[in-house]
Amino acid sequence: MLALIAGTGALPGEIVSQLATRPLICCMAGNEPSSVTAELHFRLEHLGSFLAELTARGITEICMAGAVGRPRIDPSAIDAATYPLVPVLQAALAAGDDGALRAVIEIFETSGFAVKSAQDVAPDLLMTAGVPTVVQPGELDKADVLRGAEILAAMSAADIGQSCAVRGRQAIAVENTFGTDWMLQALQHRPDGQGGLLFKAPKTAQDRRADLPTIGPATVEMAAKAGLSGIVLEAGGVIVLAQDEVIATADRLGLFLWLRPA
Repeated sequence: MLALIAGTGALPGEIVSQLATRPLICCMAGNEPSSVTAELHFRLEHLGSFLAELTARGITEICMAGAVGRPRIDPSAIDAATYPLVPVLQAALAAGDDGALRAVIEIFETSGFAVKSAQDVAPDLLMTAGVPTVVQPGELDKADVLRGAEILAAMSAADIGQSCAVRGRQAIAVENTFGTDWMLQALQHRPDGQGGLLFKAPKTAQDRRADLPTIGPATVEMAAKAGLSGIVLEAGGVIVLAQDEVIATADRLGLFLWLRPA
């Protein structure tokens, strides 16, 4: 039986819509999902008790999906079942995003759960390689993609983001802890021309069972407002929500969408 630990954003709802059997939907306090209704809430200070509850309910698999902020631990609220996990939790909160997720996955696996990725439980979240839009990338775009891959490789080493914007082989923006939307909004205020692309892919050594990059129709809208000519995603490495709408929005706004093999 599957438990979905849902965060914010549309991804949890998209996963549930693709499953034949509804999972047990859970959420951490302060990160209540809007796309699904959580049946089981927990505090990080009670993580040990939460895992015991999952076991009692017959849960064998866990999937994490949606955005989750980093909580602050209240030492006075930690229950007895969670005390043994405190060193791992402290290390996770002090690590980068990928390191933190690896630590959380380790806790789940040590507790006897199989951790599944969103794309494991809902394979249709991923798109195959190709360019499904009317507009196709040109030679300059292909050069920008190569530069974008180099930039993301450097970002991966520092564990700081999963996307960048490139124009004329120059990085005009890189994602940080505020995310892709913030980066694209910042680009809207730059008076330095049009063209270029958004390049998005997982980090080089990322554990793909959590925090896989995701786009949806709003991403296309924001890329167009930022003056970009297209979006390039690693095929099989980026979740695309509302895929038909994403393609239709790109066609309407005159952008290309390129699912490029890694």
